[in-house]
Amino acid sequence: MNQNYFYVTTPIYYVNDKPHIGHAYTTILADVLARYYRSLNVPTFFLTGTDEHGQKVQKAADARRMDPQAHCDETVVRFQELWRKLGITNDKFIRTTDAAHKAVVQEVLQDLYDRGEIYKAEYTGWYCVGDERFFTEKDLVDGKCPECGREVTRIVESNYFFRMSKYQQWLIDYIETHPDFIQPSFRANETLGFLRKELSDLCISRPKSRLSWGIELPFDRDYVCYVWFDALLNYVSAVGYRRDQAMFEKWWPASYHLIGKDILTTHSVYWPTMLKAMNLPLPRTIFAHGWWLTGNTKMSKSLGNVVNPMEMVEKYGVDAFRYFLLAEMAPGQDASFTEEAFIARYNSDLANDLGNLLSRVLKMTLRHLQGVIPPAGPLQEEDRELLQTVANAVDAMEQALHAMKCDQGLAAVLNAVRAGNRYLEKTAPWTLAKRGDTERLQTVLHTAAEALRQIAILLLPVMPGKMTALGEALGFDPEEFAAQRIAELRQSGDFISGRVMRDTDGLFPRIQTEEKMQKSAAPVPAASPKTAPKTVLPGVADLITIDDFFKTQLRTAEILAAEKIDGADKLLKLKIRMGQEERQLVAGIARYYAPEAVIGKHIVVVANLKPAKIRGIESQGMLLAAKIGQELKLITVDGEIASGASVG
Repeated sequence: MNQNYFYVTTPIYYVNDKPHIGHAYTTILADVLARYYRSLNVPTFFLTGTDEHGQKVQKAADARRMDPQAHCDETVVRFQELWRKLGITNDKFIRTTDAAHKAVVQEVLQDLYDRGEIYKAEYTGWYCVGDERFFTEKDLVDGKCPECGREVTRIVESNYFFRMSKYQQWLIDYIETHPDFIQPSFRANETLGFLRKELSDLCISRPKSRLSWGIELPFDRDYVCYVWFDALLNYVSAVGYRRDQAMFEKWWPASYHLIGKDILTTHSVYWPTMLKAMNLPLPRTIFAHGWWLTGNTKMSKSLGNVVNPMEMVEKYGVDAFRYFLLAEMAPGQDASFTEEAFIARYNSDLANDLGNLLSRVLKMTLRHLQGVIPPAGPLQEEDRELLQTVANAVDAMEQALHAMKCDQGLAAVLNAVRAGNRYLEKTAPWTLAKRGDTERLQTVLHTAAEALRQIAILLLPVMPGKMTALGEALGFDPEEFAAQRIAELRQSGDFISGRVMRDTDGLFPRIQTEEKMQKSAAPVPAASPKTAPKTVLPGVADLITIDDFFKTQLRTAEILAAEKIDGADKLLKLKIRMGQEERQLVAGIARYYAPEAVIGKHIVVVANLKPAKIRGIESQGMLLAAKIGQELKLITVDGEIASGASVG
């Protein structure tokens, strides 16, 4: 990609209904990309907007007994308000009812008509109102629209056509010789499959007798322009085409057109042939992402399973919502959205990992160093190892951006977060403070704080609000930290010594599920007045005596290594240190923890359990974990005591 600029677009969204999670995802993805490229000091232009012409919009306006323009003016606000709520930083919001856009559309139509690229003919075909497209008889599936499955209407009328078929072979050759043009690559194969059938010319008009809400054809006032021909031109009209040549040359061709896979054909066939006829270069990449599903089902208004992004934001916050969408979906693939999955990722990645890392560094610095981040002394191997893991995350995030794999970039950053927590377990600053090793304590807290600074800058484009708050906790002014750049992370120097950390109530408070709250509020059964009171504890059966309890020896242990067991989806083999002794455990936690996520954790184990063989592997004890429903968490200690300590 030309690194001199970055121009990213979303589709322009129909204003016939309120925005849903699909709209939110595409726009957040574009926003995160735009923020990252700005953070890399690359000049960036980010375009989004609304598609306000066509039959669907006219029908929605008619149903409300409103003028179409008044309907558009009212409903466009829903998108604009949501984008503000989601922190979207678009450089331009285009509406296809904008006078400047309509003028450009009419000029393009006139130019193509004058050059014979548009002609008039009678047309007989099947029309789908939902997709606003004509289909031939052979295109239909069981007599219905091949795209959406709706009923179609047979129409015979005179219309104007764009000579799209003229460019069929040229487009096939272009796609085959430009592997980055349509991504992911399997979407390019879909387009090539479509193009290897006979390609018809594109009907680009609708008679006003049937549809009046559209841009009038400049060469025939009895017709309006087909909504897709009008809409696609927004990508060039927004950046100065035919109006500001210097601006247009600066930003065109686009770096990425982000689209949903359901509008692949219009963008990968209609749009390239239009640009070719206009003698304009094609965008570098058309990237088609997948759908958000509920379970295995596509979200649909008719099924009533559409996620309202505004409700999720109100309930859980903007930044957590942005993070989940980017971390959960591999761009190009479908992903499932459930509130349970959201809460699980939030609690794991944000509350347990990132929030915990900040809390530990903050509390230790406030308690032992009056909140002032100290300079570092001589670095030891574990210090350099943590900083290198963070540096690797910087590289991984940049590579992920260029490959459109934001989820993998975020995974690398979260790996650095977990490395930070393991670092604190290994260096044990609480022990350093107790024994008065101030020099080493200062180095450890400086190193951890510097890792947090870089992690927060890497995550700023995804969670701008929360990461600015993290920067504040590290002693930065909010505006100063919000202006930090990823491009500067490779610069050497001391950026944090002397900053005064500020206490916080918790960056990501853990979300308590309803199931947990109900269990914690379980009532204690009343004793019968006719019998002697019986000791009853909520949720507890088979009470034991204190003597029974002391038969069990509980000890703290540190996990040194972990690996999956072949053929056992639920099991991890762990190597632990318990005091001076090393042991091997087999634990059924593989569905809840990746092997690398448990290394360095200080856990509680049953030390005097008789060894047993599990899948042929000896397990010399048992770790303790808490489980409710589908959630499991290891029982851990805060690290202020050595491994091998007794528990109880």
